[in-house]
Amino acid sequence: MSSSFILLLNLTSTWAMVGLIWMVQVVHYPLFMKVGPERFSEYCQDHQRLTTYVVMPLMFAELITTVLLWFYRPTGVPTTWIVAGIMLVSLVWASTFLIQVPVHRTLLLGFDAQACRRLVMGNWIRTVAWTLRGWLAASMVWRVMHG
Repeated sequence: MSSSFILLLNLTSTWAMVGLIWMVQVVHYPLFMKVGPERFSEYCQDHQRLTTYVVMPLMFAELITTVLLWFYRPTGVPTTWIVAGIMLVSLVWASTFLIQVPVHRTLLLGFDAQACRRLVMGNWIRTVAWTLRGWLAASMVWRVMHG
């Protein structure tokens, strides 16, 4: 497998998640406050199920290609950039399973304004980390193309 191909898959999956996380952060999560208590639990169940279909394949693609870059480091890409990418992906996954997932479980029980606020505030960790990952992946591609 070519390091350039892995790098392009990494760039693609990362930037897909950057766009998605900003949409979730700015539009989707804040709208949780407007769903209303009557069908909130049903809405949250559907949200989790449907979002998982879109998010998990991209997250796994990003995770796998980020780790593969350690073994197939493209020429010109510093090892420190690869390590930074692995650390950022680890932060995203940790935040997802230590912050977002537990808050979503709480919201499955019904509307909770405080939990909705925690969801938005906690998601800034992923939003910033994915944005940094996006710039890092783009910088790696730039370095390979113009190195």
